Amino acid sequence: MILEEKYDSLISYIKSMKKAVIAFSGGVDSTFLLHVAKEALGENIIAVTMISPYIPKWEIEEAKELSEKLGVRHEFISTGIIEEIRDNPEDRCYLCKRAVFGKILEFAKGQKISYVMDGTNEDDMKDYRPGLKALQELEIVSPLKENEITKEDIRLMSKNKGLKTWDKPAYACLLTRIPYGTELKVEDFERIERAEVFLMDLGFKAVRVRSHGDLARIEVPSESREKLFDTKLLDKISEGIKEAGFTYVTLDMDGYKMGGFKLKSGE
Repeated sequence: MILEEKYDSLISYIKSMKKAVIAFSGGVDSTFLLHVAKEALGENIIAVTMISPYIPKWEIEEAKELSEKLGVRHEFISTGIIEEIRDNPEDRCYLCKRAVFGKILEFAKGQKISYVMDGTNEDDMKDYRPGLKALQELEIVSPLKENEITKEDIRLMSKNKGLKTWDKPAYACLLTRIPYGTELKVEDFERIERAEVFLMDLGFKAVRVRSHGDLARIEVPSESREKLFDTKLLDKISEGIKEAGFTYVTLDMDGYKMGGFKLKSGE
């Protein structure tokens, strides 16, 4: 199916809902879905973004800017560290999705809206994503997946529609920076965010700072590793990461990869 046909099919699919709420992170997938939903439903679409210690502040701000540009009503739900995942269990993604989408469903019910959508796409079904089980149990609607729209499709259509997120790197919540079985603390998320923002400001995309206690393990995209063959830059990075709150700084020689803790982390 060509892109135009997929887009038209997606519009029709969403129109059939009449009204809907979208779990909106400001990422590539949810931004594209929000754009399409706005076209399909007009004022009958509401974006909802979660605010928590493990969602970077910069991502919340980007979501605000994107929703304003699209002219969509945007609501926020705040939550602390969910008690069920305080010790960062291996099923944390499932538990977190259950709790978060449960709150979004409560909001939708209060608005007398029957449908809650998310940005799961066709390619997500090929990865290890334990959170999908929670979405299925809660009957969250995934229009991109249902219409067999892939990540490449989303990026191409986003570019065609002038969405600035079309080439935005994949990003995951800060829970994925901390090893399973480690107690989650707000101050750890804060220093991870400071460290990653510092590296982003240096021009690194899709960067990850994995936290091992007082040690930070940096992952940059494989194609960016050559940039680090500069002792002055390395000194600058070491100083910046330590100022963010870490005592020791290391570089992962393999570069950024999903599941950076050699476990099925879902990221």
